[in-house]
Order: sequence, then C-alpha cells, then structure tokens
Amino acid sequence: MRKIYVIGIGAGDPDHLTLQAAKAIGRTDVFFLLDKGETKQSLIDLRERLIRGYSHPRRRIVEGRDPDRDRTPADYTGTIADWRHRRSEVIEELIGEHLKDDQIGSILVWGDPSLYDSTIAILDEILARGAVTFEFEVIPGISSVSALAAKHRIGLNRVGQPFQVTTGRRLAEGWPEGVDDVVVMLDAHQTFTKYQDVEIYWGAYVSTEDELLNSGRVSDVADEIVKTRADAREQHGWIMDTYILRRHKPE
Repeated sequence: MRKIYVIGIGAGDPDHLTLQAAKAIGRTDVFFLLDKGETKQSLIDLRERLIRGYSHPRRRIVEGRDPDRDRTPADYTGTIADWRHRRSEVIEELIGEHLKDDQIGSILVWGDPSLYDSTIAILDEILARGAVTFEFEVIPGISSVSALAAKHRIGLNRVGQPFQVTTGRRLAEGWPEGVDDVVVMLDAHQTFTKYQDVEIYWGAYVSTEDELLNSGRVSDVADEIVKTRADAREQHGWIMDTYILRRHKPE
C-alpha cells in the first residue's frame, strides 16, 4: 500500500519544522510539488530547501501545474469546489504515475494542513474515486496564526474568553457574535478598515525574510498597513497576510 504524508512545514521559517516532520521527510521517496508560477517561486524554494536538508539521497521530486482559479468569483463556494476538483486530478495523476505500491510520498503544506488548506479534502476526494489507493497521515505544523501571535508577543485569547478564526469575506458580513478577538485570514480587501475603533496586530510573509509587522488602533495604523500591503504585493507579485482584531472589553 502506498503511503502519503501531509506535512505542515510552518509559516516560513525553516526552523519551524518539527522533529516529527523532519523524520517523515527523511522517510519519503517521492515529493509532490504544485508549481504556482514564477511570482510564487519562493513558496517552492522553501520546500526544496527542506527536502535537501532532511531527505535521503534517492528521493525524487515531481511537479505538477497548480490549476488557475478566479480570484473574484460570483459563486465563491462553487469556484473553490471546482478548483479543488481540478487540483485533485493533477495530484491523482502524479501519485498514480510516480509512487509505487511500496513507497512513501509527501506533500509539504505551508503552515498547518488543518487550517484553510485543501490538501486533506483533495486526498479524500481522490480516495473516494477509487482509481488510486493509498493511506495518508497528517503531520501538524506551525500556522501563520500562531506565528503572528508570537511575533506580536500576545495570546490569541484573553482569560476565559473565546476567539474566532475567520476570513475577510466573512468579516465583511459583520463582526462575529460572541467574541471580542478575531483572527482573520485570506483577506484581499483590507476588511479591517471597517472597524476603526479596535486594535489590530497585522503581519505579512510572517517568519520569512520579507516579514512585515504592524500593530495599533486601526484608526491610527490602517492607512499605513494598506500602503505597506500594496507596496509589498507590487514588489513580490503576491502577498500572504494575517491579522488579529481585538475589541476593548468593558472594565
């Protein structure tokens, strides 16, 4: 039976790699990478650096092309479902062609595989089709959320209180009920600017050499963050940022 590791490799710092992840990389025969184009070559570069550092000499790297998708769709859920399906076809073909029955393959996932990542769902879809069989194991990694909180030296929750992780798309619909602390990912439209009277802890390219951080009351730092974000996107061709919003609790 083929086996596949889904390995969380952290938010960008090579030192985020856990011992469990390093050992799994060392056991891997075939690494599967999806090429996202030249603008995101740095995402591939980190994966290849980790493979060189921890894999055995006989390992192989096979690449497939990550399918394009509409970034501003009218039907967001349907568009993502279609994109995941097309990704699953690419990965299924790579597994079927390059991974023998007695071998181990690995997919290196940015951050943690359980948080806003599609790899687990894609492998489940492949298995459901039944054309290619394998077992898989998920190895957690340091997420951009935990890395961001560490960089700002804050906790994600306050004493006895919950927090919520959501997306910019959902935050645009309104502040989540029942929480004063919100972690926001996948926000291409700077939705935090709607909430001027809260604290923000923002970061982009967290834990990489290009890391950018800012914090303060939104009314004071929003313009600076928006400009910094636009400049960084222009420079790198892409951006990954995450932020925490914190409402002041009554005394």
